[in-house]
This record gives sequence, structure tokens and C-alpha cells, in this order.
Amino acid sequence: MKTALFPESAESESLAAEYGYDSWLVSRFMRYVPDINDFLAAMERQPARYLRVNEIKISSGELKTRLESKGFELESTILPEVFSVKKSPMSIGATTEYMLGQYYVQDLSSCLAVDALDAKQDQTILDIAAAPGGKTTFIAQRMKNTGSVIALEPNEKRARSMTFNLARCGVSNTAVFRLDGKDAEKLGTKFDRVLLDAPCSCEGVIARDVTRKTSHSPGDVEYCSDRQEKLVESAARLVKPGGVLVYSTCSFAPEENEMVVDSLLHSGHISVEPITYGSEGLTRFDDHEFSGQLKNARRLYPHLHNTTGFFIAKLRIN
Repeated sequence: MKTALFPESAESESLAAEYGYDSWLVSRFMRYVPDINDFLAAMERQPARYLRVNEIKISSGELKTRLESKGFELESTILPEVFSVKKSPMSIGATTEYMLGQYYVQDLSSCLAVDALDAKQDQTILDIAAAPGGKTTFIAQRMKNTGSVIALEPNEKRARSMTFNLARCGVSNTAVFRLDGKDAEKLGTKFDRVLLDAPCSCEGVIARDVTRKTSHSPGDVEYCSDRQEKLVESAARLVKPGGVLVYSTCSFAPEENEMVVDSLLHSGHISVEPITYGSEGLTRFDDHEFSGQLKNARRLYPHLHNTTGFFIAKLRIN
């Protein structure tokens, strides 16, 4: 999918110079990111810190009490299992509670993708491109460790790391397969729910990796969007009639988000269901006009939602 490029302007060149971006990227952001100055300023700050309580092992109230007794300051979020960490006397990944698997360090945006999946007890669920396992362990938690989860990760090292995280969190309903998502039909079954948090160009996490300001290229977006289309088409074929596919990325690029979903909607038996939190998905970009259903998808921005950049679409397979 060809990446849309726009003429550079005095404003885009000035902002690119001020914040250290390649100008082509800022020119694109100006087309689809609201409040560009606030957005770029927010991307300079360290992202908000969140932890997700692992209720397989401990209740939210008990963990909050334990961490606050150690000097943590925690604030509730829109998800009951997720706390914003306002102050910590130590690294949030170095506590006894973390080592025991009582919580997972996970951005709110990532947790919202799992919330959109609406996982139920005793379902069968597929998690594609699952490593390092944050979403997988949250799915198992929402299922109360019942039913079955199949987690796919083709990379051996990442699969081993995910297996460790599953064990640390006490997950017992999940099997890890070293399999690429585009080959998932080899599993020979269909699922009540499928989560595809697709590999992407990672524009949404520039605040954590500032090298992406200049190492990121239009070719990265094209490569990712082409791969994402293949993955989401495969994923949709694996959902039982009436089931749910959640497609998400940590990219702002419309070519990786709305365009991928819009292409899938052409099959005619898929609808985009509303998600409560976040900004509406785009219904047009450059000279492309998308289905009006894309309004139901959600974009998350650091300056508006205090999360890393994220895109989530909840798709009902009819």
C-alpha cells in the first residue's frame, strides 16, 4: 500500500527542526493528528506508567494496599484492573509483587485492546503475534483461566520469554505455538475471539524510542501495511460466525489502521462495533474515503488520552 506523502510547509519544517523529526513525518502527522503542537510536545515526555493487576493471583484492592505501603502512589483508570503509577520508590518491575506475577507492567492502551475483545469464560481465543504476553495474560485473566487460549509467536526467543511470563502470572489455559499469523489456518479450527495486535511501524511509541523520529521511513509504513492486510484477512477467516476480531496497532499511520480495516470490510460480512474510550477513527485520509463504520474504531493519542499511541478496531464477523 503506497504511503501518502505531502508537500512540506514552513510550519512542518519548523516543527520538524524543533523536535528532531524528519519533515515528511511531521507533514503527515499534520494531516491526521489533532492539536499537532500539543501532540509533539507530549511525545517529548516520558510516557505515563501503568500496571495491570493480575487478578488470577491477587485482587486489585489487596495489591494497591501492598504497593502503597511501600511508598507507591497509584491512581485508578477507566479499567478496574489498571492503575496509573504516579510515584514509585523503586522500579515498578523490581518489586516482590511483580516477581510473583501479581501484576504486569502494561500500558493502558494495550489493556483497552483486550477489553474490546470482550473475552468470556470457557471460550476459545486466538492471540496472534502474542509475545511478550501482556495481552495474552490479560485475556486469560478475563477468562478466569478457563476455556483455551492459543498464542502464536514465530520467534523462538520471544516465544520462550512469553512462556516465562505466562508461568509467572499463573496462566494455565494457554498454549504457545511457534507459528506465523499468516499461517494460522494450519491450526484447523475457528475461535470465538481473535486478537491481532499487528506488527507495525511503531509510530505510537516514539516517546520510548526517539530514534524512530529519523530512522522511520515511508517504506516501513508500506511494508507493514502490506503485511497487516495479509494477517487480518487470515485472522478474519479464523473467527466463528458471530465472533469478534480485534485489530490493533501502536501506529498512527492510516495506511496501517483505517485502510487495513476498510479493505477487510469489502467482504461484506464484517461490521465495526463501537468502543467507548478514545478518539474516532478516520473516515477519510488524503484522497481515500473509508466506510463510515470506521468512526467506531478508536485512536489513542498521548496528549489526549495519556497513553502511548494506539489504534483499536472491534470487528464482528457475521
